[in-house]
Formats: sequence, structure tokens, C-alpha cells
Amino acid sequence: MPTLKARLMDDQAVNRVLTRIAHEILERNGGCENVCLVGIRRRGEPLARGIAQKITAIEGQSVPVGVLDITLYRDDLTAANEESMPTVGPPAFSFPITGKRVVLVDDVIFTGRTARAAIDALFETGRPDQIQLAVLVDRGHRELPIRPDFVGKNIPTSRSELIAVKVPELDQDSAVEIWTL
Repeated sequence: MPTLKARLMDDQAVNRVLTRIAHEILERNGGCENVCLVGIRRRGEPLARGIAQKITAIEGQSVPVGVLDITLYRDDLTAANEESMPTVGPPAFSFPITGKRVVLVDDVIFTGRTARAAIDALFETGRPDQIQLAVLVDRGHRELPIRPDFVGKNIPTSRSELIAVKVPELDQDSAVEIWTL
């Protein structure tokens, strides 16, 4: 049974991190021209919307925000469980990504496999000029050569620990917690 080890970030800390990431995105891209945010479904979606709100507050200009469901692009789905394979429609964004700087947003980067699946899914919808990766937490243990461009907090973990990101839209709370398995 997992047990809570520590609450690493509260609502105010998460808010500060999203503000910093928004500033870093703007600085790296010279503003928000030609930039769009794509949140990886589930918790990446509200984080992308939060970063977009920060960018709007800073720049006075909004950036497009979309949602990407990577379920069918995961490398842990096999033909053996084909009957239970989910069906996924097109990405939930109505703007073209070709020629854009796409910032993928996710809650935690661990092995890098989710980011790889998201990149595969993105390329099926267009060809962006550049893909950048923003994560709230980098917990280490990469299995693929993928490194986020924007990191809220580095939290070294053991493989027997779990990072739980809570967002108000799904959890009625905003926090980052570490749990032992």
C-alpha cells in the first residue's frame, strides 16, 4: 500500500513554477509569436492551460493550447490485448502545428517514453519547426535520450517511489507529493 512520504510543493509553489516556466518559454522563443502549447492528456492538459494563462498575463497576447492523447502511441500496448485497445480520435486542437514551435507540456518526466509517444503523435498531425518539452517535475531514471527544455523542479527519486501531481481540475487540489510503494 503506497504511503505519503512528503508534500513537496503546495498550490503557491506550483503557481510560482508555472509562472517561471512561462517566462522561460517566452525568453527562449523571443515572445509568443508562432508558439503553441500542447498538453499531454491528463495532467499535462491543465498545466498547459495554466502556462498559457501566465503567458497571456505577461505578454497581453494568448497562445493556442491543445490536448494530445498518446494512448495509441505508447510502446506498452501490444497486439495481445487488441480487444481492449482504446480507440482515439484526432488530437483535440484546432490549429495547425506545421511551422510552429510546439511546447509539449506534461506533469512528470520519468523514463522519457511518454514524451517519445507524444512526439510520434504530433508528427501525425503536422511538421512543427521545433518541439520543446516542459514538465513540472523531472524525477530522473531516463530510458530514452530525451531531456526537457523547461523543468519546474528536479526531484531525484528511487524506482520504489512515485511522484503524484495534483491539479485542481482533476483532484480539487494543486500539489506535488512523493509516495513510497
